[in-house]
Amino acid sequence: MADGILKVGTITTNSGSGTITIPSGVTLSGGGLTNTPAFVLTNSGNQSVSTGTWTQLTFDTTSLDTDSAVSSSTFTVPSGKGGTYMFFWGIHGIQGLDATEFVQLRIYVNNVPSNFSDNRMTSDVTNAEFKFSTNFQVVLSAGNTVKAYVYQNEGASQNVTNAKFSGFKLIGA
Repeated sequence: MADGILKVGTITTNSGSGTITIPSGVTLSGGGLTNTPAFVLTNSGNQSVSTGTWTQLTFDTTSLDTDSAVSSSTFTVPSGKGGTYMFFWGIHGIQGLDATEFVQLRIYVNNVPSNFSDNRMTSDVTNAEFKFSTNFQVVLSAGNTVKAYVYQNEGASQNVTNAKFSGFKLIGA
């Protein structure tokens, strides 16, 4: 068989269903098969988090923003890019938790807390400092906004350091 270029407008099955089964081992490139939009935000400094209240994490560095969809620590789904997204976020810091205290991470979609994204960490080691991260998958539409929040009830304001927030659209979703 000779190498060459095949150009077509539409590929469908012989029944016209539009679903083509691709054998394992086949490599696809191009064709929009990318995990974008995608972004990575970090904060190398300290952020004070008050006790007993949800605080939006803020970020000072954007190392990836494929679709210019991040502004003021908020990701906004670009037009035509709705689908299933995967988000990851984490923090370092918060000292002095005891058995009755905790730190919780949550995302807000359109300024509404997403209860399904909750992840809580407790500690029974007084004055322990820890790293804490979580992830969440959610279906979003164009224009939806996503923000990362943290809650702590240690009793006093605490510093969060090295906060990270990233996400991307799943292929085919």
